[in-house]
Amino acid sequence: MNTTKTTYTFLLDGQWYESESKETIEISSPYKEELVGRVQAMTKSEVDRAIASAKAAQTTWAKQPVNKRAELLHAWATELEKRADEIGEVIMREVGKGRADGVKEVKRTAEIIRYTAEEGLRFDGQMMQGDSFPGGSAKKLAVIKKAPLGVVLAISPFNYPVNLAAAKLAPALMTGNAVVFKPATQGSISGILMIEALVAAGLPSGLVNVVTGRGSVIGDYLTAHPGIDMITFTGGTGTGRHLSRQSAMIPLVLELGGKDPALVLEDADLSLAADHIISGAFSYSGQRCTAIKRVFVLDHQADALVDELTTRIAKLTVGSPEDDSVVVPLIDTKSADYVEGLITDAKDQGATIVTGGNRTNNLIEPTLIDNVTRDMRVAWEEPFGPVLPIIRVSSVEEMIAYSNESEYGLQASVFTENIDSAFAVADALETGSVQINGRTERGPDHFPFIGVKSSGLGVQGVGRSLASMTRDKLTVLNLK
Repeated sequence: MNTTKTTYTFLLDGQWYESESKETIEISSPYKEELVGRVQAMTKSEVDRAIASAKAAQTTWAKQPVNKRAELLHAWATELEKRADEIGEVIMREVGKGRADGVKEVKRTAEIIRYTAEEGLRFDGQMMQGDSFPGGSAKKLAVIKKAPLGVVLAISPFNYPVNLAAAKLAPALMTGNAVVFKPATQGSISGILMIEALVAAGLPSGLVNVVTGRGSVIGDYLTAHPGIDMITFTGGTGTGRHLSRQSAMIPLVLELGGKDPALVLEDADLSLAADHIISGAFSYSGQRCTAIKRVFVLDHQADALVDELTTRIAKLTVGSPEDDSVVVPLIDTKSADYVEGLITDAKDQGATIVTGGNRTNNLIEPTLIDNVTRDMRVAWEEPFGPVLPIIRVSSVEEMIAYSNESEYGLQASVFTENIDSAFAVADALETGSVQINGRTERGPDHFPFIGVKSSGLGVQGVGRSLASMTRDKLTVLNLK
């Protein structure tokens, strides 16, 4: 693997190609003025070839014994572990994540792949007897197998370009599917290097094909292609809605945005809550769908909590990912402009900027905003940046109602020392997951990962992902 090259090719039929378009897309560093590399701008005809190639390879792969599929995944994990430092370095340069976190992402990805292989060995169907239903016959036996869907289109995001990609590819391959992999443009080099490791592990020709290109040229063509049998997507809610309109009659799993709240109840340990809120809100500059994006606190406790949060924000490292800073420049100028706009709107409408609020290029200081009201954009919109609004309320009931008004429903954190209150509030919140006395986050990766409302469709997590990429195949035995 050569991470010093500047132009990366795409994988098709087991070979790496330059596009017939003769065009490439430049990937620039989000934190300094340098070219990380170029990827191919593929054409529609190349998309056709990629899908046809995957479809042809899938029929052979589906006939492979499950233990042989597991062997490929274990070999892939081993290759990733060997290359963790190199790929982690590219993750840092390409998406601006701290070097240590980039390496950790690759190693965690290897763990996910291995777990998926082992879980896949135990993922099978069942047998049913006809006489378990009233009037049914004991001479009817149902054999229910798990059949692959076919060609899975896996679309990954920029913020976890290896981890969230492999979380789609591994269960697809383990269940006998082929994959067309479309990485996010910013993050595509990291994704390609991940696939290089898979090829080195012995990937059969055509089973995984990589697609890179301009959305205006191949985006809708790819997602609406009749050769695609299932789409698994992680990214923005707007794109997710568009995909849901296009994907008529094929299975779809969407992992979208969030406006994850932290609810600090009266009996909460404020020190513990502050630790988790800061970690949840500001790690990787809040560029996570599961980042804590607003805090609800009772009026009489708000000053104490704000003091706790302010003290911790002052200790955050801010700067270059090369120094493993917690708060780093955002992925691009457009994102920084958007976050700055949310801060400005709140300030103009009377919110208190407790700390931060300043910007240098794409780097925005960790910003704590107090006295946020309902009419401010930051109360509702997902910043995907290092901004934390404090919303003062008069009751727990108001916290719950305010939280549920959001169009999003990914996760929430509830801080309390009372187990009854914890479950009562958790049950009332319209989110896929609720963390009690902990920050909102994905994982462990075998836990279900769920978004409701505008936060997603379907369920992920190793076991659930295996299930989402299969269908039941029923054979009925009529015994004499």
